[in-house]
Amino acid sequence: MSAEKETRKAGYCWPRLAAAGGKSLRFSAQGGRDEAFRWIELSLRQQLEFSHLLSVDMYSNLGNQAGVQGPAVNPQPNPFGNAFNGAGSGLIRGGLGAYGEKFLGSSSEFMQSNISRYFSNPQYYFQVNDQYVRNKLKVILFPLLHRGHWTRITEPVGGRLSYKPPIYDINAPDLYIPFMAFGTYIILAGFTFGLLGKFSPEALSIQFTRGLAGWFLQVLLLKGLLYSLGSGEAPLLDIVAYGGYAFTGLALTMLARLCWSSSYYFLMPLTSLCMGVFLVKTMKRVLFAEMSRHEKHSSRQHYILLVMAIAQFPLFFWLGKVRA
Repeated sequence: MSAEKETRKAGYCWPRLAAAGGKSLRFSAQGGRDEAFRWIELSLRQQLEFSHLLSVDMYSNLGNQAGVQGPAVNPQPNPFGNAFNGAGSGLIRGGLGAYGEKFLGSSSEFMQSNISRYFSNPQYYFQVNDQYVRNKLKVILFPLLHRGHWTRITEPVGGRLSYKPPIYDINAPDLYIPFMAFGTYIILAGFTFGLLGKFSPEALSIQFTRGLAGWFLQVLLLKGLLYSLGSGEAPLLDIVAYGGYAFTGLALTMLARLCWSSSYYFLMPLTSLCMGVFLVKTMKRVLFAEMSRHEKHSSRQHYILLVMAIAQFPLFFWLGKVRA
């Protein structure tokens, strides 16, 4: 056993059975085969024990060196890891959510401001009653007799000024009168075709198309006038309403011609003149109300308004022609 301890301590793999001086190992003649087998068994046992000790010592001393992988060690749970991870993900989600709401809010506000800038609420233009329709027809057909003001009435809504609807303001534009006047214009054109013996669906459709084309030309004329005078931010439906008021004078002229044909040559120039005066006063005092407070109108602007009024005469005569 002393030889085994020395061999394990020195780190050798084979027992020191040789004699000092480097002599070879000799077995006694009497032991023979049994002694050889015992030596081999002892050597194998020591080899296994030494290999086990060597592996344990290597992992304990060299486990921290690079390239050496030691036995798996269960990590200690971090009680703050989940809390920090949850807080970090919550902050990220909150920051992204706030940025998304800010972006979408600014985008929707921008779209809403620009849409309301050019397109108003269609329901606004149909808030009318009988009294408004009567008074508005008087202003359109007889603008020289109107003694009231031409500016629109404002009211505070949501922290900013907004125009009152037509039911409360006679100078507010509406779409009820233009649509009714256009329908009356088409019906009277059909009656005229019938009295002339030239009624047909094709003729009525041509007159309908001509009326829409005239309305469109009137809108383009007014819109171009606004841009030329440096104020092109009026709502489109306002311009459509002002352009459609021309059919009130056209319907009155066609009705008078059904009763007396010669009245056409008197009423057509008169209604054209009245429509020109109405548009000039409307464009000058309603649409340019804000601009007139800060700067004075030049002679060029007056000439443009005069051209717009003169343009009503050929437009009225073209729309007033009823032929198959």
